[in-house]
Amino acid sequence: MRIATWNVNSVRARTDRILDWLQRSDVDVLAMQETKCKDEQFPYERFRELGYEVAHVGLSQWNGVAIASRVGLDDVQIGFEDQPGFHKDPEVAPAQEARAIGATCNGVRIWSLYVPNGRELTDPHYTYKLDWLAKLHTDAVGWLEQNPDAQIALVGDWNVAPTDEDVWDPALFEGKTHTSAPEREAFQAFVESGFADVVRPHTPGPGVYTYWDYTQLRFPKKQGMRIDFVLGSPALAGRVDKAEIDRNERKGKGASDHAPVIVDLGD
Repeated sequence: MRIATWNVNSVRARTDRILDWLQRSDVDVLAMQETKCKDEQFPYERFRELGYEVAHVGLSQWNGVAIASRVGLDDVQIGFEDQPGFHKDPEVAPAQEARAIGATCNGVRIWSLYVPNGRELTDPHYTYKLDWLAKLHTDAVGWLEQNPDAQIALVGDWNVAPTDEDVWDPALFEGKTHTSAPEREAFQAFVESGFADVVRPHTPGPGVYTYWDYTQLRFPKKQGMRIDFVLGSPALAGRVDKAEIDRNERKGKGASDHAPVIVDLGD
């Protein structure tokens, strides 16, 4: 079974490119982030033509997450149990955003996650980000406590670079989001609770990234960040035979600013 995660940065703008890639890569399940469309705007039929069922949640032109599967799509859940909401005005009740969707695909519980960006360390969105990660961690630990043998994949754009080697210039990110100690501690909490970064052992070393900003020629200069991950429960991590980052898909006209991350599972 082959699963992948990809921040597509607008599914409607890149439908042809995504579908072409699905055919070339032979992926069974694709988790997508930043679909940037409402549910009624998602190109479901185009995916169905290739044999993929799709579960999607999108509330506006921002955020949006989806799971496309050709090996089953069961028990779809929009948002995790304790997922917090956000509103920039503290006087207004926070609303849950389209940032998490889960489904069971051929026995694997897959969560497509788009972790809040955080914006700046002094921004309310940063506090929201840390709360969002903390609540997800609490729920994820609970899933493992209920069933230690559960096969769970927490995948997506985590908007956290867990180590200095995950950014092209650590000094540039001092005092900024994505690399702050609280964010890294929040990410590490998942690892310490049993969720392994199953891609890193197959893609080691500095300079291995999943995201490159569109500005300042970051991609050709190889100035990127590793912020897209597949965290697997113990039962799932033991099945990983291979993993890769498809850097080539960041090339060319009309590319997303993220590359797909792919994991192959054995029996």
